[in-house]
Amino acid sequence: MKPALLIMGPTASGKSALALALAERIGGEIVNADSMQVYADFRVLTARPSREEEAQAPHHLYGHVDAARLYSTGRWLEDALAAVADIRARGRTPILVGGTGLYFRALTQGLADIPAADEDTRAALRERVALEGAPALHAELAARDAMTAARLEPNDAPRILRALEVLETTGESISVLQANTKPALSREEWVGLALTPDREALYSAINTRFDKMLEQGALDEVRAFAARGLDPALPATKAHGAPALSAHLSGELTLVEAADIGKRDTRRYAKRQFTWIGGQMPDWPRVADHDLGSRIAAALALPQG
Repeated sequence: MKPALLIMGPTASGKSALALALAERIGGEIVNADSMQVYADFRVLTARPSREEEAQAPHHLYGHVDAARLYSTGRWLEDALAAVADIRARGRTPILVGGTGLYFRALTQGLADIPAADEDTRAALRERVALEGAPALHAELAARDAMTAARLEPNDAPRILRALEVLETTGESISVLQANTKPALSREEWVGLALTPDREALYSAINTRFDKMLEQGALDEVRAFAARGLDPALPATKAHGAPALSAHLSGELTLVEAADIGKRDTRRYAKRQFTWIGGQMPDWPRVADHDLGSRIAAALALPQG
C-alpha cells in the first residue's frame, strides 16, 4: 500500500495546483485539509478548486458543510479517514492538501477523545462572547489555562469557546488532553511535503488573488452569506475577507478599505502558517521553489513505502 501524500503550505502558495498535477500523474484523489474550504457558502472567497479543476481529478471534502454547522477538527478527521479508506479501496493514492495545521496534526499525531459540552454550557459561552467579546474570554482562559491561551489569538472565538467548554465539562486543559493521543495514521502510512515559498512573493500573490476574488464574485458570496443572519461565533463567519467585506456592505468601509483589510488579514494568516510549519512540522521535507515542475519532482522523490 502506497502512503498517503500530505501537502501543507501557506495560503496562496500553489498547493491546489500541485495536488492536481500529482493526482494526474500518480492516480491520486484529492482530500481537502483546509478548515474554511469545507464550507459550501464560500467557493470564491476561500479559493476552493474551480469546477473545472474538480472535473480533472476526484476531490473530496470541499464545500460539503453548511456554514450553519459547527464543523470540528474531530469531525474532519472522521471524514478524512473515511475518504482515505475509500480511495485506497479503489487502488488509488490519497492526496491530502490544505493549510490547516491542526488538521494535519490530528491526522499524524492524533486527536484527544474529548467529550462535547452540554448545550446549556455552550449557549452560555456564546452569549458571553456576543456581549463581552472574544478578547475578554481569552483573558479568562489565560487565567485558567495559560498553556492553551498562549497558542490562541485573542479574537479566535471558536477555539477560545471550545477551550472554555472543555474546562467547564472536564476540569482539564484541552492542551493536556490533546497531548495524550495516538496518531490516526501510522508513520508508515503517510509522507509529507511542506511548501515554503519566498514570503514577499507570497504576500504579493495574496494581494493579487484577493483582487481576483472580488472580480469573480466574492462580494456576492458575502452578501448572500450575511443575509442568512448566522451566529457570529460560527467558524465560517471568520473566513478571511468576510468580516471586512460584510462591513463594506453595511456602509462601514469603502470597498478599497475592506479589500485592504482582507489582504492584511490573509497575509497575517500566512505568517502564522509559516510559524506552524517551522514549529510543528520540523521533520517534513520542504520545497521553497515556486516552479511547479520542481515541486512535482520533490513530491515524487518522497519515499513510497
